[in-house]
Amino acid sequence: MASKKYYAVYRGRKPGIYIRWFGEDGAHCQVHGYPGAVYKGFATLEEAEDFFTAKASGKSAPTKPKQKPQAASQGDTGPENMQHGKVVIHTDGGALNNPGPGGYGAVIDDGKSRRELSGGYRYTTNNRMEIMACIRALEALEKPSDIVLYSDSKYVVDAVMKGWAARWRKNGWMRSPGKKAINADLWERLLELLSRHRVEFRWVRGHSGDEENERCDALVRMESAKTGLPPDENYEKDKP
Repeated sequence: MASKKYYAVYRGRKPGIYIRWFGEDGAHCQVHGYPGAVYKGFATLEEAEDFFTAKASGKSAPTKPKQKPQAASQGDTGPENMQHGKVVIHTDGGALNNPGPGGYGAVIDDGKSRRELSGGYRYTTNNRMEIMACIRALEALEKPSDIVLYSDSKYVVDAVMKGWAARWRKNGWMRSPGKKAINADLWERLLELLSRHRVEFRWVRGHSGDEENERCDALVRMESAKTGLPPDENYEKDKP
């Protein structure tokens, strides 16, 4: 789990220092859609207080030693991306008993609005739902966008960022001689969407306190528990 971060909101609905980015009592609610919002995230409370005090006094905040950049984690999924105008997407997917009834969930935040989407199938797999969550989220965007997409599936993140899926497609959906790539139908759809957008996939540890990841997980569980789910036709056609 990443170290706790602090968010100093100098100009927003309710200025102050927050220990959470998302949620009703988080910094995001104070600056989201607020004209001219001024805020910043810090690794320590002291740095956040120095920033807030400096802004209030009209002085520059004290210079702090530069820290080595950290890998993406639940503490890094908020203001940095919003300040750079990127769409932030969180996704999750799963299937009960794997394979079994499954669902996907996604949260999309473009800096102006936040929306959730979800769906499910009567018989599918964890990995298929992880991919489907990404597909549905990207399909929901009306125009080509710069995106940071957070997933707790290393299968998905590595397949995209390390070029595995693109290589499987180039090789006729073969992972290696005599071994077919699994879930080729979904990878084909995802790769087509990735050709329209500029997407950086980042892995986030599941069930570790990331609020949007936890929300996606809740959507997955809700969808998986529904009755009358539609078939995942491509999977059922070739299921073991």
